[in-house]
Amino acid sequence: MFELGNPVFTTYAIAASLGVLKIMGQGWMTVVRMMKVQGGYASPEDAKAGRYNPNPRPGQTDIDDYVDRSRRMHRNDLENIPAFLAIGLLFVLVSPPLWLAQLLMYGFVLARALHAWAYATAQSHETRSIFYTVGSITVIYMAVHVLIATLMTGTLA
Repeated sequence: MFELGNPVFTTYAIAASLGVLKIMGQGWMTVVRMMKVQGGYASPEDAKAGRYNPNPRPGQTDIDDYVDRSRRMHRNDLENIPAFLAIGLLFVLVSPPLWLAQLLMYGFVLARALHAWAYATAQSHETRSIFYTVGSITVIYMAVHVLIATLMTGTLA
């Protein structure tokens, strides 16, 4: 079941890997932005003198929209991608048709990529929410699909 010879699992492995790379990449993007502006730090101790901040200045822990936009994107990923990772694995277990798995899993990845584009380019909330909604409904559908498939097996203890 969980082997690369199973095309549904392979689909999940690709989509999950892209999701994890998005989460980790966004964290690093926030770090790059903090270093670029030498500010937007999250904690008071971040503004103390050290190798990467040899000349601290007042205001380094103030909100910087350039940094905080990336931080909000990261937080949004952390609120959405882990649910996909969990339900996607369970979705593989119920052996959905390959076309459905590809539609849902790659659709989720595309929705998250478009959500990131909309956030990074400061598109309207309405635009951003379309992509969030597509990803969210995808995860909800997968969860309901797994729940129904599980209940229909009739093997409840």
